[in-house]
Amino acid sequence: MNISDHFELSAAYAKEALRLLEEKRLPPTPRNYEVWYTYVSQQNYRLTEELNKTIAETKKLNQSEIDKLYNDHIAAPEITDKVEQLSVEMSGEIDQIIKMIHTAMGNSAAYGQSLDRVTEKLVGVVDDEALKIIVETLVLSTNEMEQNNKQLEEQLQQADKQVVSLNHNLKSVKEESLTDQLTNIANRKCFDEEIQIMAAEANLERTEFCLLLGDIDFFKKFNDTFGHQTGDQVLRLVARGLKSNLKGRDLAARYGGEEFAVLLPQTKLQSAITVANQIRESLSSKELIKKTTGENLGTITMSFGVSRYRFGEDIESFISRADTCLYAAKHAGRDQVKCETDPGIEFEPAAMEEDAQTIVM
Repeated sequence: MNISDHFELSAAYAKEALRLLEEKRLPPTPRNYEVWYTYVSQQNYRLTEELNKTIAETKKLNQSEIDKLYNDHIAAPEITDKVEQLSVEMSGEIDQIIKMIHTAMGNSAAYGQSLDRVTEKLVGVVDDEALKIIVETLVLSTNEMEQNNKQLEEQLQQADKQVVSLNHNLKSVKEESLTDQLTNIANRKCFDEEIQIMAAEANLERTEFCLLLGDIDFFKKFNDTFGHQTGDQVLRLVARGLKSNLKGRDLAARYGGEEFAVLLPQTKLQSAITVANQIRESLSSKELIKKTTGENLGTITMSFGVSRYRFGEDIESFISRADTCLYAAKHAGRDQVKCETDPGIEFEPAAMEEDAQTIVM
């Protein structure tokens, strides 16, 4: 594709993005434009999938939903840029330190050569004046070396402080890139990374590994009734409820929208079901009161699907079974837990391939 073709394609994307903004009656702000341009150009399949789902559920999109899509699917690359910039700065500092060390090595070699020359001159010297000149030369070389060493030490100390600071900033940015900004638990990116790691460990060590997928019941209705700010508070409350019922390496993540995921390494299926029920019961036992009005907003209920990892299977099948179980829990009346061994739940044929291990409940 030549430059002209690229220009025409980009112009077509831009035109369609603006058309959709007008159609959805959204202001043409840079953020809103970026969301729709990314959507029509299909640069981010997760954003496309989430936006299609949102459009299917509601014909009218509001600014809060667009902001959420931007934060979930577009803001993350900005954090990646920060990581890259910090990495470049840290590499620069390390290069500077290496140059300092090379300079110090050169100074040391020069000093050694000066000592060799002085040693040669001292052989057979009996004249006091000549000896004085040699000693003065030696003192000057020694003083110069001490000065160079002192300067090097100061430069290394300063560089060390800079590297420590950059390393701290890099760690903070990486943590930020793996954290959902609204709920302060792991985001989808972190979930995707960790499920791969935990599955690999389960395969290697032949240990149990389970997944919970949970969805807040009637969340859209709750949002429409009480507003998105209150809805955001509910999402934060659910995130805290998930974390409070986990331990060790268990990981709670915001999977998307009002859907959450929990990874339970080294956990048997029956124990995973127990954890899901603990979370569900803990949340449903709390009544929500709106601070500004004192209005009772009712209780939060969640539905959960639970699947057990089968050695050697692909991650998509593992997640798909949990999602199927979650759908079954919703279909059965919500506020309950369904697992892959429950009767009446049907999976895709590929997801039903069993390994040779016995399921221990």
